[in-house]
Amino acid sequence: MSEEVCEENWWKSRALSRTGAQGSVAGQRPIPVLLTRCPLGRQVLQCLRAQLRPGAPRLLSAHEVKRGLIYFFNVETRAQAILYNPVASVLPLKMDFTFILTAAGTIATLAAAAVATLLIVKSLSSLKKWTTRDNQNTKESSKQNKQKKPRLFSTWQPKWNRKTHKELDEKKQRLDEEDGEERGTDQGLGEKEQGTHVKLNEKQQGSQISSRNPSSNSPEEDTVPVPKGSVPAARPSRGGMSVVGIDLGFLNCYIAVARSGGIETIANEYSDRCTPACISLGSRTRAIGNAAKSQIVTNVRNTIHGFKKLHGRSFDDPIVQTERIRLPYELQKMPDGSAGVKVRYLEEERPFAIEQVTGMLLAKLKETSENALKKPVADCVISIPSFFTDAERRSVMAAAQVAGLNCLRLMNETTAVALAYGIYKQDLPQLDEKPRNVVFIDMGHSAYQVSVCAFNKGKLKVLATTFDPYLGGRNFDEALVDYFCDEFKTKYKINVKENSRALLRLYQECEKLKKLMSANASDLPLNIECFMNDLDVSSKMNRAQFEQLCASLLARVEPPLKAVMEQANLQREDISSIEIVGGATRIPAVKEQITKFFLKDISTTLNADEAVARGCALQCAILSPAFKVREFSITDLVPYSVTLRWKTSFEDGSGECEVFCKNHPAPFSKVITFHKKEPFELEAFYTNLHEVPYPDARIGSFTIQNVFPQSDGDSSKVKVKVRVNIHGIFSVASASVIEKQNLEGDHSDAPMETETSFKNENKDNMDKMQVDQEEGGHQKCHPEHTPEEEIDHTGAKTKSAVSDKQDRLNQTLKKGKVKSIDLPIQSSLCRQLGQDLLNSYIENEGKMIMQDKLEKERNDAKNAVEEYVYDFRDRLGTVYEKFITPEDLSKLSAVLEDTENWLYEDGEDQPKQVYVDKLQELKKYGQPIQMKYMEHEERPKALNDLGKKIQLVMKVIEAYRNKDERYDHLDPTEMEKVEKYISDAMSWLNSKMNAQNKLSLTQDPVVKVSEIVAKSKELDNFCNPIIYKPKPKVEVPEDKAKANNEHNGPMDGPSGTETKSDSTKDNSQPTKSSGEMEVD
Repeated sequence: MSEEVCEENWWKSRALSRTGAQGSVAGQRPIPVLLTRCPLGRQVLQCLRAQLRPGAPRLLSAHEVKRGLIYFFNVETRAQAILYNPVASVLPLKMDFTFILTAAGTIATLAAAAVATLLIVKSLSSLKKWTTRDNQNTKESSKQNKQKKPRLFSTWQPKWNRKTHKELDEKKQRLDEEDGEERGTDQGLGEKEQGTHVKLNEKQQGSQISSRNPSSNSPEEDTVPVPKGSVPAARPSRGGMSVVGIDLGFLNCYIAVARSGGIETIANEYSDRCTPACISLGSRTRAIGNAAKSQIVTNVRNTIHGFKKLHGRSFDDPIVQTERIRLPYELQKMPDGSAGVKVRYLEEERPFAIEQVTGMLLAKLKETSENALKKPVADCVISIPSFFTDAERRSVMAAAQVAGLNCLRLMNETTAVALAYGIYKQDLPQLDEKPRNVVFIDMGHSAYQVSVCAFNKGKLKVLATTFDPYLGGRNFDEALVDYFCDEFKTKYKINVKENSRALLRLYQECEKLKKLMSANASDLPLNIECFMNDLDVSSKMNRAQFEQLCASLLARVEPPLKAVMEQANLQREDISSIEIVGGATRIPAVKEQITKFFLKDISTTLNADEAVARGCALQCAILSPAFKVREFSITDLVPYSVTLRWKTSFEDGSGECEVFCKNHPAPFSKVITFHKKEPFELEAFYTNLHEVPYPDARIGSFTIQNVFPQSDGDSSKVKVKVRVNIHGIFSVASASVIEKQNLEGDHSDAPMETETSFKNENKDNMDKMQVDQEEGGHQKCHPEHTPEEEIDHTGAKTKSAVSDKQDRLNQTLKKGKVKSIDLPIQSSLCRQLGQDLLNSYIENEGKMIMQDKLEKERNDAKNAVEEYVYDFRDRLGTVYEKFITPEDLSKLSAVLEDTENWLYEDGEDQPKQVYVDKLQELKKYGQPIQMKYMEHEERPKALNDLGKKIQLVMKVIEAYRNKDERYDHLDPTEMEKVEKYISDAMSWLNSKMNAQNKLSLTQDPVVKVSEIVAKSKELDNFCNPIIYKPKPKVEVPEDKAKANNEHNGPMDGPSGTETKSDSTKDNSQPTKSSGEMEVD
């Protein structure tokens, strides 16, 4: 065993003996075993160990202390130590180090530390070098200790300060610079007008935005820059410390927040964790959530619900037309062709875009979060179905902006569930082991989604996802509704579908019946009173009948399960567990279908309703700088393949390339190289429209502007960066042109490019150029290639990136300078809201919020008048009865009755100020009576307190007259003033009490409680400084002090006061001699 290992084991055993089996010893602190995880820490510990061992003559040198201080008190190195133990690393290390230095037992050690501190101040310029070397040593040491147990989930710790702001700004600037350098690199897909040379090279930007990649060995690969695009990835705001995850469901919404204790699902004002996705608009105000759900039946035409599927779709979309039949309210075509809602609000017909409707709901969820957290809410992560297209995702992002939320990420629902499942698991396999494959099944109210995810320690990768966007819990409800409609038509001769209000009531009852049948197999009754035409209807249903009705729906459960296994290239034996979430998965027949396919028991360890919201809150905490979360890499995927098309000079006139295939990792960036002489346009669309639940394959068009030919007339090399960002939205992030400035006219050194046909060889090139992508966002050569070279479509070998950079540098020196110029990009996206229209939506939402606030204040003022009338009338017959005359009682009762009648007649709809004035008018009658009652209740206590204080002072005066030694130091003149003041106070008190006793309860009091309290305070201020004046200190003569020194021990201080020995402080310790007490 090496000396280094022995050193580490010695310190570990020392720490175990202090804190382990032998228990904690008073006055001792555990030795930080964490210091042994890096070479520099072990060197410092060697020095300290040699100093602490009994009989060791060697002291710490200044150089050793300097190295130790630099290591322990350097900010960046402490940040590395936090990765091992985020909660208890920094402060205990500092305290333990201070304890070890103090325990050295000699003044020489402290002197050496002081000298070392001065050396550190003079050597600030060398701190960066020490930190860099120690960080590298720490990384190497952490790799060698993989067998050590990692932390599960770090305790939440705020880390928001000015320094954090500065570090974030510097990091952003550095990432922007790296992003600019990346655009200048030679990689991508190239096209040349005369003889096209094509090659494909991908650069994966990574799956993790703000946390270090576990597989990264390079400091430059810690983070991924978020490029500028049509929908830029939001950066965390600096306005607050809130972290919120929102599950934006079709039927209900859930909110989860990150707090110091972890993730918590919060309740709304109705103490309900779920908030219905309903908005009801009235003549004066809006009702959102639970208040709106109660108006679905009463305010049918103006209560909006079930609008999630309308996002990002035109009015003529087949899905919109299908939903239009189901919805009781009216849909309208907006000016831009999108679907909108037409309702009556503020006594007029008004259209609202779907972004506005969702913005109203999100604004309500934001208000609920702020009420629960007691702080402003800005940053959030919102869940969406994994099958949402770019247009639908941009629509949800616009709705978040309308609500005033900064959406850090649109997260797929199944990915959020996988994150909530995996981040807490401690038994996941290591990174170099076979991953654990888990299937997540989410069947909600309107959609059915399945995902397969691979888990390793600190790592999540979505392998494949499938879905049926037209299968959910509401389809089972519709089966029941259709059955009962037919039954009631035969039994009661009524057509339920002609009456929207009756149909909604039947939907509600069928949903309750479905939930009951999930727990009971026997016959269950269905009874609805006054259903239609004053008829009471009744029926019954059992689980067997229900499953027979829904046989066609249950048959649609299995196909997505087969498809996801095929896309992930997995067998049933490869699946570790099956997790189900969503309300519809509680149906026994659905569980049976899933179990039958996988031949395994399903797992219900996750909360079926709140798992999505909790996963979103975890993702928000990872992205937000306000909290520190354990490292967990998340790699999502692209649900649909994306293709780019552009115009060329060939006969067919266009070229195209599939830039992102189905189930491609995301977020992800690629750089494409074009050879162009003029501006050109790129059109992005979904490759296989039949796989997309959307009628339009177009994503958008992007025009690369300001492209110019080279000085010699050749085509310019244009590098275009395309990206699927963290929201899952495709965009052309940036474009740049490479301008060559020739210094020599000789071009004989330029490499020759093979001219081939793009049309014939593009597909072959795509097949040949395979890039093996490492999880976490890094790229490596395919196994069939050598590490030093790469093969293009012509069969010729091109050098690797490092050697290629050197060649380009040599060519640059020979041929001239190369300059990269950023190019503007004009985007035209499918179903994209214009900025002016979005601003108008934001402005209208602000006006509606203000209208709601004013209406609430008006209602509060009206309720205050009504409450005062009922409360005061009740008190007049009880506690206030003794304090009002019969005549005044009859008058006041009449006023209260008139006010009550006014509230329900002329005062039903009045401005706020009218109610405020009416309340003040009532208080003019009621306040004198209330004042008499309060004075009568509080006066005895105030008089009693004043009398006690007078008696206390009188006892002091009596003791002073009797020559009590406690008061012999008081001034006689001042005591005479106190005696006179007490005499006057006693007279005042007696006179007021006598006068008050002569009055009846209906009369105004002679003395008020406030006057008595003021008199009591006046007495304290006048008498207390005199009677509680402390005695002057008596000086001890010098002769007597010397005598006391001889008998009582040492004296200290010029005043001659005695110094107590340590034995008087702690009886358990023996009395120290004078020699011991002189030691510092």
